[in-house]
Amino acid sequence: MKSILWVVPICLIAACGSSDKSSQTVNRDTLTERQNDSILAGSKIPGARAVGRAMTAADSMSARVQRSDTVARDTTEF
Repeated sequence: MKSILWVVPICLIAACGSSDKSSQTVNRDTLTERQNDSILAGSKIPGARAVGRAMTAADSMSARVQRSDTVARDTTEF
């Protein structure tokens, strides 16, 4: 009987002391920031439409900058 009383605590300590790397992994969100913003823009949360408009404005400005860079490259190549 006394030997069982010693075995149980030793097994518990051994189980707690051993660590498994997979149990310590961090769960990360797999969506990109743009995907999160798109989901938010489509929701019914107050102000969510502003996120969609901001994304549209950012896309428009990015396209403008890309076009102007292309024009600048075309005019400087001789």
